[in-house]
Amino acid sequence: NKKNIQFVLFNMNNYICVHNYIHMNPFIVTGRIEPEYFCDRVTESARLVKSVTDGNNLVIISPRRMGKTGLIQFCYDKPEIGKEYYTFFIDILHTSSMREFTYLLGRKIYETLLPRSRKMATLFVQTIKSISGKFGFDPLTGTPTFNIELGDIDRPEYTLDEIFQYLAHADKPCIVAIDEFQQIAKYPEKNIEAQLRTHIQKLCNCNFIFAGSERHMMQEMFTSAARPFYHSADMLELKAIAPEIYIPFIIGHFEKRNRRIASADVERVYNLFKGHTYYIQKTFNEAFADTSEGEECTLETLRAAIDNMIAANDTIFREILSNIPERQKELLYAIAKEGEAERMSSAAFIKRHSLASSSSVQSAMKKLLEKDIITEINKVFSVTDKLFAMWINGIYGNRFQL
Repeated sequence: NKKNIQFVLFNMNNYICVHNYIHMNPFIVTGRIEPEYFCDRVTESARLVKSVTDGNNLVIISPRRMGKTGLIQFCYDKPEIGKEYYTFFIDILHTSSMREFTYLLGRKIYETLLPRSRKMATLFVQTIKSISGKFGFDPLTGTPTFNIELGDIDRPEYTLDEIFQYLAHADKPCIVAIDEFQQIAKYPEKNIEAQLRTHIQKLCNCNFIFAGSERHMMQEMFTSAARPFYHSADMLELKAIAPEIYIPFIIGHFEKRNRRIASADVERVYNLFKGHTYYIQKTFNEAFADTSEGEECTLETLRAAIDNMIAANDTIFREILSNIPERQKELLYAIAKEGEAERMSSAAFIKRHSLASSSSVQSAMKKLLEKDIITEINKVFSVTDKLFAMWINGIYGNRFQL
């Protein structure tokens, strides 16, 4: 009868939900992260929300893949932001000009607003007059479609000005996050920082999050009195999640899904990657997938997961290495071997790694920093991509120790 059918359907739905929960990989490495799978960042998320909702701009500095994007998206989903603001996020790492920046920003704003506010999407087309004639229209809904090509933006300074005018007239306050913001300093247009700063300081209903992974460049942009963005935003440095928080988080998710893992083994992975969020998440994502329900995730499973990660990037790493000049390559090998290198211009370091001279080390170091192949924090240098460093060491027979 009808009641029995409803009862069966109810139990089937419950079974599917429970089954999916048990088998879902809790170590998310891409896309949106539900609060249950988001580890800590309580202080950082509170700081971000407070800054932007209090009308301030915020700078977030951290090594690449430490969780900047995840933190921003996590905060965007909070009710105090998600329900009250229009939120936009663009990653400009791959851009190389003001035109590309303008194109990406315009496209993201339009595509974000289209499903949320038909009124604001229509206003966008009306406001961005420099390219409004290039918009197409959906024949079924009559809605404008952003089928504009990069080449259609022939006057980026005018289009950018129109985009900021549009944001100024939005019917809700806006938050715009720009990831890898230091990239604008590499554009051929020499006044892009000043132009953006002028536009941003005129907006009274829009706040910005400037995120970047090239620490020395981001600090220079926001702490040098000679730069347009000097003291224009709060600063937040995103560091590794503390092991006393991260390790129980990982163990807990294995246990919730009827799997086991030794605390000491989790700690080994944490120490190997020095708390670097992406690599830890990726390792346990792979290891969890290879651990059957009711079984234990062993040290061999973890080693295999890391080996797979390194092998998957082999072609990319070889390509990177092929484009690095010999002197820079020699210094890169030395830094990878040391893990964390200090006093690289010293006679001891140069002798230890058979490098040419102090001046050649200085020159190579500057170039590797500019390319973001190495990172410097408090005068300690390391290879930016931890897997790349492990791959380099593996070439010379120095396999990672776990």
